[in-house]
Amino acid sequence: MSLHRTGLILDFGGVLTTPLLPAVLAFEQREGLPKGACLKALYADDEGVRITSDLERGAVSQTEWNEFAGRMLNVSADNLMGRIFGDLRPEPLLIDAAAAAREAGIKVAILSNSVGLSPWNLYDGYELERRYDVVVISEQHLMRKPQRELFELTLKRMELPAEETVFVDDTEAYVQAAAELGIAGVHNVDPKQTVATLSELLGVDLTAF
Repeated sequence: MSLHRTGLILDFGGVLTTPLLPAVLAFEQREGLPKGACLKALYADDEGVRITSDLERGAVSQTEWNEFAGRMLNVSADNLMGRIFGDLRPEPLLIDAAAAAREAGIKVAILSNSVGLSPWNLYDGYELERRYDVVVISEQHLMRKPQRELFELTLKRMELPAEETVFVDDTEAYVQAAAELGIAGVHNVDPKQTVATLSELLGVDLTAF
């Protein structure tokens, strides 16, 4: 193993984009829903958790999820996922850091739990296949984070051992799952701090791009 890690694995939503929660809260406000309605209906409800997990694994379509969530929230199902996350924007600090890492010879992968690809595609406009060495979208492999096998697939495609890589996610439980494999984990809360931590782990000044 080298002194510094030579591979970087990035989550997408909430890492290469602005945070998810403010977007959800803005959607609730636009729809006239009580604050926290989405989290209660979709992440605190057992059936909501199940169908969202199924969506991430590709077992149900985004359209099916939209219809379920629309009933739960009593709102229109039309492009509901796109409306919920309509305020998401690129996070330039981490996008630029990833580009700087690749420029320095670091292998950079995307490992993202899918929210479905149609009718709304979260990844549109980000040019993932061009900008990153490896792209793993959960639904395309019938798995979801934090499954060990999904991390192992990503490492295999990067052709790197766990001990050579760093993983960044805005969900702490997924960071912990990666750490159990020997992958250095970074919980993204503040992009500026995340970039500083990655610079140390990778031995590259990622702010100089």
